Amino acid sequence: METLQGYEALIVRRSQGVLFATLNQPATRNALGSVMLDELQRVMAIAEQDSSLRALVLRGAGGVFCAGGNIGGFQEILQAQPQAADPIALRNRQFGYFMDRLTALPVPVLAVVEGAAMGGGMGLACAADFVLATENARFALSETTLGIIAAQITPFVVARLGAARTRRLGLSGERVSGNLALRLGLLDALASDSQQLDALEAEWLTRICRCAPHANRAFKPLVQRSGAEPVSALLDEAAQIFARCLRDEGGEGTQAFREKRDASWCVAFDAASVAAAHGVAATASRTSPQGLVA
Repeated sequence: METLQGYEALIVRRSQGVLFATLNQPATRNALGSVMLDELQRVMAIAEQDSSLRALVLRGAGGVFCAGGNIGGFQEILQAQPQAADPIALRNRQFGYFMDRLTALPVPVLAVVEGAAMGGGMGLACAADFVLATENARFALSETTLGIIAAQITPFVVARLGAARTRRLGLSGERVSGNLALRLGLLDALASDSQQLDALEAEWLTRICRCAPHANRAFKPLVQRSGAEPVSALLDEAAQIFARCLRDEGGEGTQAFREKRDASWCVAFDAASVAAAHGVAATASRTSPQGLVA
């Protein structure tokens, strides 16, 4: 396991081709401050550029996933002199660019949630491909209770939940637990506690890593483009992608299938290796109060 150096707000480790990014500012409930966002951008750059990377995992330290954006950071802007371009709107829009980049990553992204996932934290989860959580996790679009709106995350929440359920949460500020979040379609799987969440994370990573890494990197962008481009042209390109995949990893995959063995790219994770990859988060989540909210 490799620990990547130079991070202040994150713990970043790499194991078996998976990048584990642990939000590690429990004192602020892992709020999305400028340092954390900058460091998450660095992590996303690795996922974009390193073709050997197979997945990205986002999890929080201290028993909290992410309590949302740092609203206090807007106070100085509010007191500044008016400008031609509204600085509040410009700063808010920057988070939208971040969210768009996260959803466009070519590798599978897992959000592993304990405790609070509020506002921007819930948006972070909705931008992931898979969301795992404990029963006492808490999700909310809490912005309207503060007199503002979930501006930049709304399209991503709608993509995950649909418009009706997004309205339900955004217009009421309702806080939903893990069980209700599963029924609403926010979660892919639910764990009873942090230890079971480690095992669940390991199970999903093992499942993802049974898929060929180049094939996953080809498939995810194809899904993202579906519905946004003319079908005929997209299918023409999909045929070319299929041919490249068959000439790349497809030979090994079909040979392994015939020989009834695992393909060469298959790796397995267990709960202990996952806990070690998250380091401080794995220990803190067992000793800190659960269900903190913003």
